[in-house]
Amino acid sequence: MTLGDDRMMKALALIAGLLALTACTNANDLSDPPVDLGDFNLSHRIVVAPNLTKGPLSREASVEEWQAAMTKAIGERFDRYEGDRLYHFGVSVEGYVLAQPGIPIVANPKSIVIFNLTVWDDAAGKKLNEKVEQITVFESLSGETLLSSGLTQTREQQIEILSRNAAKMIQNYLVRMQREKGWFGGTPVADSAPEVTATEG
Repeated sequence: MTLGDDRMMKALALIAGLLALTACTNANDLSDPPVDLGDFNLSHRIVVAPNLTKGPLSREASVEEWQAAMTKAIGERFDRYEGDRLYHFGVSVEGYVLAQPGIPIVANPKSIVIFNLTVWDDAAGKKLNEKVEQITVFESLSGETLLSSGLTQTREQQIEILSRNAAKMIQNYLVRMQREKGWFGGTPVADSAPEVTATEG
């Protein structure tokens, strides 16, 4: 195990143990009109997982499973956009925990995935975010996951739900960057209204 893997394992263990934390995300909105992202049109979406780390007390999931699930979820959410400027995503899945059955209920393990996101502007030929955005995604809070998704969901269902939540979190990030930085042809809030702070969740 490398030093980076060790740090990721510690981070996953810490996050999985924070029982009060849940996803502030509703990914079940694909039947609604997509939120405005200006001139956005997604072209390439590259999902890799060269440093994939499985967290403690987790079910097993392969690199290929994460690549397929994340690619599908990103397509479902972002292929709805038909703007006039192309953008690309680079996604690197870094670590995960898939809650498993057989863990004492008092531990209440949660499923999570951690990934890095880079957004590219095709016409400009450069990254929009010079520093990668690291995003931590939790399973959705529902009647099925109130105790633990390991008791009520298959491994495949956990991966699918986390991937859909991840795509939603990417959308939330893009909306925030459009508002704060003027991405996708938007006007930064700071340029049009003083002392406005955007909060997510």
